Amino acid sequence: MAFTIAIDGPAAAGKGTISKAVAAHFAYAHLDTGLLYRAVGRRMLDGVDPLEAATSLLAEDLEADDLRTPDVAQAASRVAVIPEVRAALVDFQRAFARRDGGAVLDGRDIGTVICPDAEAKLFVTASAEVRAERRFRELLDRGLETTFETVLADVRERDTRDMDRAAAPLLPAEDAVQIDTSGMSIDDAVAAAIAAVTQKGATQA
Repeated sequence: MAFTIAIDGPAAAGKGTISKAVAAHFAYAHLDTGLLYRAVGRRMLDGVDPLEAATSLLAEDLEADDLRTPDVAQAASRVAVIPEVRAALVDFQRAFARRDGGAVLDGRDIGTVICPDAEAKLFVTASAEVRAERRFRELLDRGLETTFETVLADVRERDTRDMDRAAAPLLPAEDAVQIDTSGMSIDDAVAAAIAAVTQKGATQA
């Protein structure tokens, strides 16, 4: 039986962590759709045309070990504004969403464009400053040199690009449950998400 959980939100709001935890709790399959765009962005940095990269994307492209770098994140945000790239990746995401046994997808347009009929929708957010601090610490932990000011500017730039793009802009679905993680622990945020999804009828597989 298919049950789709759509989780959207801006960069570093915690939607990835929450999505993985929700998927594990209900024993559903999980797809970080941002990896699709990061993989396309990574290939664009290698000189491949974005649309060609999207239409020829392979599963192994999602496993590259450099998809979490700031350069790739910015490239992903740039290719994500290209309507033809988004269209090329829609079918893959929708097929994943309706797989038997349930699915959790996280991204920026899952509840609004990819899966508007998802049984459960969440919009996970946090202030730009909190998100930048999280990303800053993450980058330092991975040995990357940067400053908080640089990361904050990057977060705000991505927010503006994601929210202002013509194709599938970042915004909460009208029926999405919004969770602001600014002052929440990971455990509390996950618990809030699981409670919201359970209310929508999700059951453990």
